[in-house]
Amino acid sequence: MWELNEVDSASYISQRFNHHMQFELGKAWIRFQKELKDKLIKNRGKSLEAPSHSNGLGKGVSQDVLMMEEKGKKEDENKKKKKKEDTNYPNSWLITTIYKSFKWLLIESAFFKLLQDLLAFVSPQLLKLMISFTQDKSSYAWKGYFYAVLLLVAALLQSLVLQQYVRRCFVLGTKVRAALMAAVYKKALVMSNDNRKESTVGETVNLMSADAQRFNDVTNFIHLLWSCPLQIIVSIVFLWLELGPSTLAGLAVMVLMVPVNGLLANQAKKIQRENMKSKDKRLKIMNEILNGIKTLKLFAWEPSFQTQVEDIRGEELKVMRKFAYLTSFSTFISNCAPTLVSLATFAVFVGVSSDNILTAEKAFTSISLFNILRQPLSMLPTLIASIVQTAVSKKRLEKFLGGDDLESDIVRHDSSFDSAVSICDGSFAWEKDSEPLLKSVSLGIKPGGLVAVVGAVGSGKSSLLSALLGEMHRTKGFINIQGSLAFVPQQAWIQNATLRDNILFGSPYEEQRFEDILEACALGPDLKLLSAGDLTEIGEKGINLSGGQKQRVSLARAAYSQADIFLLDDPLSAVDSHVGKHLFDKVIGPNGLLKDKTRILVTHGVSFLPCVDEVVVLVNGRVSEVGSYQSLRDSKGAFSEFLDTYGSEQSNQTSSEDGCHDKEDFISDSEDDQTDVSLADDVFRRSQRGSRSRSRLRKNSNLKSLENTKKGQRLIEKETMETGQVKFSVWLQYVQAMGWGYAFWALFIYVMQNVAFIGQNLWLSDWTNDAVEYYNQTYSPKKRDTRVGVFGALGMAQGLFVFLGTLLLTNAAVNASRVLHSRLLNNVLRVPMVFFDTTPLGRILNRFAKDIFTIDETIPHLFSSWIIHLLGILGTIVFLCLSTPLFIIVIIPLAVIYFFVQRFYIPTSRQLRRLESVARSPIYSHFGETMSGLSVIRAYNHQERFMKHNEVTIDENLKTIYSRIMSNRWLAVRLQFLGNLVVFFAAIFAVISRNSIDSGLVGLSISYALNVTLTLSFVVNITSQLETNIVAVERVSEYAELENEAPWVTQDRPSEMWPEAGNLQFVDYKVRYRPELDLVLKGISCDISGTEKIGIVGRTGAGKSSLANCLFRIIEAADGRILIDNVDISKIGLHDLRNRLTIIPQDPVLFSGTLRMNLDPFDKFSDEELWRVLELSHLKNYVAGLKEELQHEVAEGGENLSVGQRQLLCLARALLRKSRILILDEATAAVDLETDDLIQTTIRKEFSHCTVLTIAHRLHSIMDSSRVMVLDAGKIVEFDSPSNLMEKRGHFYSMAKDAGITHERETML
Repeated sequence: MWELNEVDSASYISQRFNHHMQFELGKAWIRFQKELKDKLIKNRGKSLEAPSHSNGLGKGVSQDVLMMEEKGKKEDENKKKKKKEDTNYPNSWLITTIYKSFKWLLIESAFFKLLQDLLAFVSPQLLKLMISFTQDKSSYAWKGYFYAVLLLVAALLQSLVLQQYVRRCFVLGTKVRAALMAAVYKKALVMSNDNRKESTVGETVNLMSADAQRFNDVTNFIHLLWSCPLQIIVSIVFLWLELGPSTLAGLAVMVLMVPVNGLLANQAKKIQRENMKSKDKRLKIMNEILNGIKTLKLFAWEPSFQTQVEDIRGEELKVMRKFAYLTSFSTFISNCAPTLVSLATFAVFVGVSSDNILTAEKAFTSISLFNILRQPLSMLPTLIASIVQTAVSKKRLEKFLGGDDLESDIVRHDSSFDSAVSICDGSFAWEKDSEPLLKSVSLGIKPGGLVAVVGAVGSGKSSLLSALLGEMHRTKGFINIQGSLAFVPQQAWIQNATLRDNILFGSPYEEQRFEDILEACALGPDLKLLSAGDLTEIGEKGINLSGGQKQRVSLARAAYSQADIFLLDDPLSAVDSHVGKHLFDKVIGPNGLLKDKTRILVTHGVSFLPCVDEVVVLVNGRVSEVGSYQSLRDSKGAFSEFLDTYGSEQSNQTSSEDGCHDKEDFISDSEDDQTDVSLADDVFRRSQRGSRSRSRLRKNSNLKSLENTKKGQRLIEKETMETGQVKFSVWLQYVQAMGWGYAFWALFIYVMQNVAFIGQNLWLSDWTNDAVEYYNQTYSPKKRDTRVGVFGALGMAQGLFVFLGTLLLTNAAVNASRVLHSRLLNNVLRVPMVFFDTTPLGRILNRFAKDIFTIDETIPHLFSSWIIHLLGILGTIVFLCLSTPLFIIVIIPLAVIYFFVQRFYIPTSRQLRRLESVARSPIYSHFGETMSGLSVIRAYNHQERFMKHNEVTIDENLKTIYSRIMSNRWLAVRLQFLGNLVVFFAAIFAVISRNSIDSGLVGLSISYALNVTLTLSFVVNITSQLETNIVAVERVSEYAELENEAPWVTQDRPSEMWPEAGNLQFVDYKVRYRPELDLVLKGISCDISGTEKIGIVGRTGAGKSSLANCLFRIIEAADGRILIDNVDISKIGLHDLRNRLTIIPQDPVLFSGTLRMNLDPFDKFSDEELWRVLELSHLKNYVAGLKEELQHEVAEGGENLSVGQRQLLCLARALLRKSRILILDEATAAVDLETDDLIQTTIRKEFSHCTVLTIAHRLHSIMDSSRVMVLDAGKIVEFDSPSNLMEKRGHFYSMAKDAGITHERETML
């Protein structure tokens, strides 16, 4: 599009906002301290002075603006008060900050609003003159024309001023939102861990989306706070001049309406709150289902989760029904209001004395005044409600933005120390008040040293690195670090950018260095396979890379950063052993790229320990021993125990005393032989398919690479953005989901309401003609009562019709919501796995969140008001044509103009809206990404760069919003001009035909026309909104019609006991991931008899995981078949198949819910059985120690269990199912040796009577299997017992040699 003005750009707005915010927040902190002190003095009777030692901010250590000077001093008092305080954060500074940042915009818009309000009262006065002109037949015609022109001019001025005001307000709202979003982002980068724990990523994203949006909405209408009362007062004054004291009757009715509306709004808010709760619950479950969809499919658990979601959805719909009844009731009240008001006023006016006769002037002037009054009165309650909502948002934002930052002085950078990293007697905790995890740690690491940190699971290895990064709270001691840091976390954090950007991470690109690093990190061969090389785009969370590739990219990023100190958190765990060896030699080890840098390596791998300078052994958060490998072995302390447990099964390096030389020879030996080839080959294949079923993407991309090698390959297709008009079929779909009967009756009732409306007004104009008839005569009470009665009855009928219509429509809408959601859910759970691999989860989740929300809340509301207003306009036009037939001449050209204006506007607006929503998601996804990679960003010190990026994404969004605001103003000016012309012509025709027409009709037609102006622009706006929102129906139905996988249950059901023997037979089995791709398994044939233990090995990409996927029919056969106990698995239902097999998958996926639900979602088993399997999987003590035992809540994604415990839980799941065939998918990769050991032993014992297939990375785990299948490029190359294979000296032998298993060792086993 175009560039933003400097003043409108996010960086400028956020600078000004920050400047004011610092000042206000500083004042608030001081106030807050004072309050605390006063309370303390009251409570304790003695004051408490805070030691100010922790203020290291003044020295300019932190570049962060948000850090308040005062904060450091307050920390200590805060700690003491935190437990007792409700508002333990400085409050009431946000509003003043916003005001100070944007005050000129506010003042300008206020001026325009005032003008507009005053102009609004000119029209009713002119109308009055006009009516008296038509009654007085002797006055000159020019007077009439003059009034008509005046009406036009007044109306035009009013519209122009109004548009100026609205534009300023909307721009103001947008700017406030941008400022808040930037502030939240900035704060997130420096937030302390306590604060991070208080709000999950989702909640923080919510601050950015929902709360900032609330402020946006309120600032749009903020001036109504003073303008509504002003309009009300002025209207009352004018009404008093017309009707005298009887105005009070009408006013009384209006005032009574306000509390009724308030009550309704309150109820509505309560209902909304309930609704949001169930929405959050439903989305949380959906998010987990999508994240763990593969596990659900493998275990055939979809039905259990589907019912969970359906139950929550049922609750939600109940609440929506309540809400629907409430809305219809409030619509009824607001529709009856005008009738009741005019009824009360006129009845009192005529009833007070018989001299008061209702003339046309009086009636119609007061009706148009009442119309002006209606808006401020109806706006006030909604305005107040939204201010209340914003107050909640204000609290949340103040709490977040005013919370503590990371203490910037935990890590010192004092250059007088001689060591690169030193910790002096440090104790560190994750939260302020919790027990320290690391206790009295002292460490000194010399520049250029390589230090390994080892210890059992949970001994605090990763926490030690976090402490060095300054992420933990220091309870005592200090850390000193000289030089810059680079950090490789345990779970690699990959951004959604090109591979090159992920490695450069903001540093300039130097080709030679870049190539060297790719080579060292074994990424070279991977790149050859990605169609655009290092410019290939990587999906969110690194979805198109395998675990090992992610880890290597993360390592390459560190190596490229040229930092001085490298913190490596177990980077070698996710890669195969020989790739790990390569990385150690070429990057980390004594001869690697980083040999002159200081390196701290957390590791589980024993084989690298002989080559490091120092080994630090952690036991329960304390350093138990430090020293060289050799000295620690000899000392027979904790370390040598550690070695005895794991060393024996890891590799033969440890078996020779001076391992390092041995290792050197060993490497050189194998290098001559074949490491080079095999490594390249291996890496090559690994990238052919990441170690999961991601391969389908990659295969596909290889095909495409021919056409678009240059462009940079996009793995994830851009989200389709519908263009052009919404198809009529979509509307039909929606109405169909509502139910045709509902829709027809609702429409019929709305038409009836319009008839009543016109009838009422005709009656009124007839009534005003009595004034001429009974001129100077007494007015009979009976006639008066009839007039008042019929007028009232018609008014009430209108209200009733609206009530019924809305009731029907809202019910229908709830119906539609139910139908559409269950279709969507039902289908998404039955879609094949390929779909989830190629579609970002956010996009699927969006269907369940945003689109379903739109269908639930937005569409029904728009739909009903669209129908009401459209019919209202039609009614007005019909009436005008009846009263002044001349009007037909004008109405046709006006209608044509109107048609063209809206034809021109709606597509533009629709497209802008779509652009805006497309430009909005990068803000949130970038934010989510930042939150998950916070420690990495902080470690590399890249906060500034990420803030800049955030401002750029906000700017992109602002461009679309500014354009939309302007296009809406363009429309409004034109439509209001049309409306003004309608008024003008109504007046002109009244002048022309003043002799043939009675004054009642003149008044009626002009006051009608005045009303049209507003409604016209309203209808176009609603139409365009409806069009934009109905897209949600289109998007939901798109996912409801995706192709399904095979049926879950078919006619052919295997016997209850199947598979009894557990025999497996592959008959010339071929498979490909998608029809257009190459075969992954190229004709596999083999027989596996029951209770055999088979190891499956092969270089990465040989098809090991595909084999497992085929057994579960995650991918379907291209040719050939698999028989289990002579049953062809492709003939039976998927659930029958998947329920009878068991897999322990690579990555342990847990769902939030109880432990019990995670083990047994269908509640099939008794508690005793569950305890038994927990005992077998070595979790019994852990679970018994929990407060709620089996009912213990597992956090989202199992966050509150360690990776090892999650893996053991997956083992427990497998034990529960007791199936005859068990597949182990390299479950040992993420687990330390201890857990690995536990799992292996349990499997040997418990599954001795089953057929076990183990897909192994580490050859040690399968050396005792009965046969080993060696796969290469999708074919079986060797299949025999391990000892025979070793003698054959073929593929298996060379792999064993790489892993350091020699023939002698094998015979020892």
